[in-house]
Amino acid sequence: MTSTNPCPDPPSHRVNCAVITVSDTRTAENDQSGNFIKQSLSNAGHVISSYIIVKDEPEQIRGYMQKLVAEPSLDAIILNGGTGIAPRDTTYDAIAALLEKTLPGFGEMFRYLSWQEVGSRAIASRAVAGIYAHKLVFSLPGSSNAVKLAINELILPEIIHLVRQLQGLH
Repeated sequence: MTSTNPCPDPPSHRVNCAVITVSDTRTAENDQSGNFIKQSLSNAGHVISSYIIVKDEPEQIRGYMQKLVAEPSLDAIILNGGTGIAPRDTTYDAIAALLEKTLPGFGEMFRYLSWQEVGSRAIASRAVAGIYAHKLVFSLPGSSNAVKLAINELILPEIIHLVRQLQGLH
């Protein structure tokens, strides 16, 4: 499904990423989605400089985001979990106000691609992407299928291009 890239980026460009899993129950051992994100980024030649599991508490999510953006070498933050509408799903609420710019196309495309897999249930996703403190931010659902879809079809094909745009290289 991945289309050709109209503006090829240098394959040697490495993106420095942080991965945050938002969950009240996951551990490093059973965090399939977080581990998939880390492995996929590493396989693509990117660097994972930080990985953490935080409780689905807005203050904890925002606090860790604020610590991460203080790292000058960090390029991107990828969160997974807490993007639905259940009472404990607070990731979107925690980070939406932090985003200085949003990338509406990410959420739109994610829900469109999800619709092809899960039908109308895709409307419950509050997946979002944007810019916070000059860092690229993606917030994904926690399900492994949703994470694989977002990473393979949207994030890996575009992360270098987006980071290079932020750095003024495109």
